[in-house]
Amino acid sequence: MKHHILCINSGSSSMKFALYAMDASEELVAEGAVERIGLPGGWLWIKDAQGRRLTDSHDDFAAHSDAVRAMFSTAMGKHGLPGPDGVGHRLVHGGPDHVRPEKVTPELMQTLRGIISLAPLHLPGELKGIDALAEHYPGIGQAACFDTAFHCSMPEIAKWLPVVRSLRQEGIYRYGFHGLSYEFVVGALKEALRGKSVIAHLGNGASMAALLDGKPRDTTMGLTALGGLMMGTRCGDLDPGLLLYLMDEKGYDARQLERLLHYRSGLLGISGMSSDVKTLLEKMESEPHAAQAVELFCYIARKHIGALSAVLGGIDTLVFTGGIGERAAPVRAMICQGLEYLGIRLDPKKNEAHAELISVGNAPCTVRLIHTNEDLMIARHTRALLFPRLDGETT
Repeated sequence: MKHHILCINSGSSSMKFALYAMDASEELVAEGAVERIGLPGGWLWIKDAQGRRLTDSHDDFAAHSDAVRAMFSTAMGKHGLPGPDGVGHRLVHGGPDHVRPEKVTPELMQTLRGIISLAPLHLPGELKGIDALAEHYPGIGQAACFDTAFHCSMPEIAKWLPVVRSLRQEGIYRYGFHGLSYEFVVGALKEALRGKSVIAHLGNGASMAALLDGKPRDTTMGLTALGGLMMGTRCGDLDPGLLLYLMDEKGYDARQLERLLHYRSGLLGISGMSSDVKTLLEKMESEPHAAQAVELFCYIARKHIGALSAVLGGIDTLVFTGGIGERAAPVRAMICQGLEYLGIRLDPKKNEAHAELISVGNAPCTVRLIHTNEDLMIARHTRALLFPRLDGETT
């Protein structure tokens, strides 16, 4: 039986969405976004499965509820797209107790509001998205899909943070993120991930995961989505002493540190001009700071591949995914340069062509490129939760 599943990725000022027709074919119907929620100059766009723009309009959306109202009236009312049978939401953090997708209930919402401090820049907007859908579609089934869930089976030693032991009992440990992306990649590659693998999800947010036979063993992000690799505007790992220095010597408070580490660091901070890799690659020849930002991004990524390979005791497969990982051939080449000792050797022509297999044929380590699809992963989880198959039922 076919079900239409609406996938929502809600932020503090944006709401991205994708509508899937879920049966054996798993077809994308349409996707779009409402941007600049709560800010002047809002933007609603929708395109169909072939990429044709159905709507590209500007208006002000005071709150997430206004964004949802506009989205439904345009997509279902104006363009006649099918209404959803269920809604799935991406939630960045599930805390210590939510280790698999769950149906949205009042009890779950109360619990998630209690862990907002673990993801203060993500969870508030995501919960507003759930509330807005419930207000517009009372009674519709909703599912929460947690980015932290994929990593919950990591070995305990990989979860520990070297701070006072009692904090572990308060849920202060390494969670890991981008789990929906990793889960999609594992499902898509299946037997190709037998053995020792590192998946590099490189986008505006970036992380890596070490897997043994497709099961998570370690990851680069920690308690929050701020740690690990250098990112578009996020710093990644830092010496904690820097934060003490900024507070003691420069008078930074928590909000100033938050703005610095989340919005003014990473590629943007080093280049001084942009967080967009495509822009920085175009300016590398003429702008030394742009070149340095890209070089540092690749240098840090290369270090983490080495560290995760040490966790695994070697590496059989390296996978690039995410916006940068999928589209930036020069970045992939720069990251892999110097990793020949791990058996990583790229084929330059295949890399430039964005082939699925970009390593040379006789390389000990296979290097792959795959386009991730977190929305489809949400759609699958949501359908399974809200519309479980009866014994003997077929799609």
